[in-house]
Amino acid sequence: MIKKINILILSMFGLGYSNYAPGTVASIVTCLSYIWFYNLQIDLVFLILNVFLIFIFSAYSIDLFKDSFTQIDAKEIVIDEFIGQSIPVLTVYSLIEKNNLSHFILFTFISFILFRIFDILKPFPINIIDRKMKNGFGVILDDIVAGVYSVLIILTLIFFIDYA
Repeated sequence: MIKKINILILSMFGLGYSNYAPGTVASIVTCLSYIWFYNLQIDLVFLILNVFLIFIFSAYSIDLFKDSFTQIDAKEIVIDEFIGQSIPVLTVYSLIEKNNLSHFILFTFISFILFRIFDILKPFPINIIDRKMKNGFGVILDDIVAGVYSVLIILTLIFFIDYA
């Protein structure tokens, strides 16, 4: 029973079993979830704490249940997309003024596009992490770096839009 619950969480409740681009599907669902959270004005610190706890749980769980998947970074494991996509979206969450849903949706969409580009193309050092770190932490770390790269571009865009 514990194993099934863990696999359910690692696959984001089955999204990882999507026949078409499970990582992209997981990122879309993540963005939609944060749009809902923004609309409800859920506290940013609460959301960050939850992502951190999910990260700790997932890194441990991936290692513990690695034999349940064909490889350590199996396509069915998409919780790493949730964690990586959360980084730029939570940055946007912290920067966009309250009750400006249209701006939040716009920058969430931009963060989605950027994160997927970095996650798919895997520029340095993401490619090294993906190739060499074959454990739960490595599975998630490449997505964290893709999220950080996305944040850097989003911050640059916001800087130039606000000060243009």
